[in-house]
Order: sequence, then C-alpha cells, then structure tokens
Amino acid sequence: MSADAPEPESITSVASEEIETKHSSQSRKRKVGAEPPSRSSKRTKAAAVVDIDVKKTSVVPEKSTRTLHRSRTSIKQETPVVAEADITKEANVKKRSSRAKKTPVVQDQEAIVDEEVQPITKPKRKTKKQKEEEMPPLAARTIGSQLLIGAHVSGAGGVHNSIPNALHVGANSFALFLKSQRKWANPPLDPTIPPLFTSACSHHKYDAGVHIVPHGSYLVNLAHPDPARTKQAYESFVDDLSRCEKLGIRLYNFHPGNSAGAPDRASAIRHLAAQMNRAHQDPATGDVITLLETMAGGKNTLGSTFEDLRDIIALIEKKERVGVCLDTCHIFAAGYDVRTPDAYQSTMKRFDTIVGKEYLKAAHINDSKAPLGSARDLHANIGTGFLGLRAFWNLVNDGRFHGLPLVLETPIDVPVKAELVGGGEAESGKKKGPVKKAKAVEDKGIWAREIKLLEQLRGMDVESREFEEMETRLAAEGAAERDRVEDQVRRRDDKAAKKSAGTGRGRKKAAETETESSLDEDELD
Repeated sequence: MSADAPEPESITSVASEEIETKHSSQSRKRKVGAEPPSRSSKRTKAAAVVDIDVKKTSVVPEKSTRTLHRSRTSIKQETPVVAEADITKEANVKKRSSRAKKTPVVQDQEAIVDEEVQPITKPKRKTKKQKEEEMPPLAARTIGSQLLIGAHVSGAGGVHNSIPNALHVGANSFALFLKSQRKWANPPLDPTIPPLFTSACSHHKYDAGVHIVPHGSYLVNLAHPDPARTKQAYESFVDDLSRCEKLGIRLYNFHPGNSAGAPDRASAIRHLAAQMNRAHQDPATGDVITLLETMAGGKNTLGSTFEDLRDIIALIEKKERVGVCLDTCHIFAAGYDVRTPDAYQSTMKRFDTIVGKEYLKAAHINDSKAPLGSARDLHANIGTGFLGLRAFWNLVNDGRFHGLPLVLETPIDVPVKAELVGGGEAESGKKKGPVKKAKAVEDKGIWAREIKLLEQLRGMDVESREFEEMETRLAAEGAAERDRVEDQVRRRDDKAAKKSAGTGRGRKKAAETETESSLDEDELD
C-alpha cells in the first residue's frame, strides 16, 4: 500500500459525509417544488446514488483493489440508514408538493371554463353586393366595336360602383342615377368618390365623356311656371350637372317635363329653355351637354314631337351645350314608325330635317309593349314588343348611331313563384284568407344577352334562316303581353272618346286623367 493513500476508515467517513450532503441537498430541492420521486424502490435508488457518488469522490488510481473493496463494503452497510431517513423526508415533501399543486389546477380549470363561456365569433355573411362583385362577368365586353351598347345600371353605394356593374353585363356604355331619382334631397358628393370613379374608368377603359350618360330625376320639371317648383327643380338639375363636371362626364339626359300649369305649350317651352340657359351659365356645370329625351306623348308632355325638340333647341343660347337622346320605345309610342327599312328611313329623315342630326348624342334602346301611337311608355325586351327585331336591325346598321352610347332600359325583373301573404282576422271580425303576392327577382343576364344580340344584328342578313328563327321566337315570347296591353289601350281610348263626347266638365276631367297617366308611365322609364 502506498504511503500517500488514506486509511480505509477515512475513505468510508468521507463517502458517508458526501452521501448525507447529497441527500440533504436533494431533499431541499424537492421541498422547493421539484417533481416527486418515482414509484420505484427508494432503497434501490438511494443505493445507486450512493454508489455513483462514491465512484466520483473516492476512486483514486493509486488505491489497491483490497482497499476499494473494503470501502464499498462499509458504504453498503451505512447506505440503508441514510436511505430510510431520506424516505421519510421524501414522503413529507410529496405531501407538501401535492397540496401546493392544488391551487394551480383550480386556476387552470377556471381558465378553461372562461374559454368555454366566451362566444364563438362567426364569420360575417357576405352581402348581396359583395357576392355580385365576386361573380365573373355574365358576358365579355366587345372592345373596339363601333356599337357602344350598354344598360342603365345601379350606382348604389357610390357612383363608382356603377362601373363594375356595367362590366358585369359586358356593357360598352351605361347610364345611372347620380343620386336618388325619387327624392328632392341634394346631398353633397363625397370628395373621395370622384378619384375612385376616375380610377375605375381608366382601369376598365371607359371614357366618362363618351360612354356614360346619367339619367336625371323623374321629379324635375323645368317647364313648370310656379316659382317655388321652378326653384326646387332647378337646384336639383344644376346639382346633377355639377356632379357630372366633377366626375368628368359630358353627357346628361333628362325629361323635358310637361306644360301642366302653364298658359300654353309655347310658354312652357320658353320657361324650360330659360332654366337650361341659366344652368349653362353656371360655372359649376362646366361644359356638360344637356340631352333632351324624346317622350312617349300625352297632351301636356313636352318632347314627344320632333317639333318640340326643335323649338326648345332654338331658344338655347349655347348650342354646343344641348342635344337629344332618342328613345326607341318613346318615339314609337308617340307615332314615329321605325319597324321597316322604309319607315325607319322616313322617320330618321324627318329627325334630321326638323331637329338636326348633329344634335343626336345618345339613344335608349327599348322595345314597346304598347302599339304605335298609343302614347304609352311601356318598355319591352328586345324583339318581344310591337317594334320587333327588324326595328333594331335598322338602328344598329345605321351609321348615325355608331360611336354613340346606346343604353338598354329593358325590364329585367323575372317573376318567381307567388307566395301566400297575410291572412288571419280582419277588424270586422270576419276571417280573411291569405293573399297571393307575386315576387320577382332581377336577372341581369337579360341585359348581357340583349347586348350580344344587338351586336350580332350588325351586318346580319335579315332574309337568313337564323334571323327569321330568332325573330319568330322573340315575337312569340311577348305575344301574350302585347295582346294584354293592346286591349288596355283600346278600352282606354274608347273610354276617353265617350268622355270627350259628353259635357265640358267631362272633357276637362279626361284631359287631367290623361296627364296623370302620362306622368305615371314616364316614371317607368
């Protein structure tokens, strides 16, 4: 044995002290919150720990095998005592740690309960407008065509929304209302709208000065002589023109009005022209061209004859600020026939001679549910009315209309299955049954198909089988409605003839009824 090697007893005592120190530190750590010991035998575990610690602290290369053997023997004899003491400590630590863990568990449960109580946020449903915007176009635009055919689309939510609506139906031109057409209110134009409108026009290649023709309010009657009504109508009229100027729009269409309340037709025309001249002088209106729309007729309605348009234009000081929007349904109802090539050429020649072809700036493309000269403003879908498909073939193949905005105002409300509404007990105590109420939904695909139909007519042979089949099919679709309206017109005319043959009071009442009827029909436009 080497002289430097320590005695066996000293090795044993050192190992014992280190074992006790080791277990004491481990016990303190467990008290702080260490994980509880496993379920394996604590004696075995303690012995293993002691054996490992002894190897770390007491193994010296110079020691003999005999000395190490004696050391291990002594340690093993003392190990059970240390392990038993440690077991008691570990049991106490385990109890305390289990009690300490109860509070966090309760907190976690409360957190879980809170999470369950919180309502689940559901994604918002898309609005009808958002769904329509995400839908692909119903028809692609025919870029580069000389026929600028479109439709009167919605500008709800801001006039800039009219552009995607026009694009959706494949329109190369379009009309819209710049504000509510049935209210006198003139809310200021949101300053953020013009940049959005201009940007959308540029992006989708719409020329606001050529392709867009806003429609004026149905309430405006610039021909009425009453000062209060004149002021109200004029303010609405100028407000629309100023909106056009801010949006870069150069064409604005409106109804000339009626002579109700005026001494005679000539004085009503003078009053109308005076208000137009006044508006043209207002800097806020820029260089917007005001278009007089041709009307369907009626005793007091202005603009139902080419002579009316001529007389109004003659009184306008700035001729470059006035024009005409020709409505096919209206002129037909007013007595101008355009169904055959000869009739069409005769009517358009009269327009050129009386009004002047240089004033033709736009057109509304509509068939008519009412017969020729009926003075009824009832629009029908292309080819289904009394005008028929050949009238529109005449128009799209006429160079006068190439490059002008041609706007559809045909009906797109499609009836769906009627529903029973109401029922229950009336105030009299009698039971009343439910009323059948028809519902209708908009089908903008009608406009998309009619735009393509009109474009297809250009250059088509009217003697071809394709044209004849198309003409026959469309005429059959509108036959029932034509018969119904024709019967109404005949009964109305018979009733008016009987009244006119009666007393003077009866004739006056008939004239008033006719005026009111024409105004109501104009609102359908």
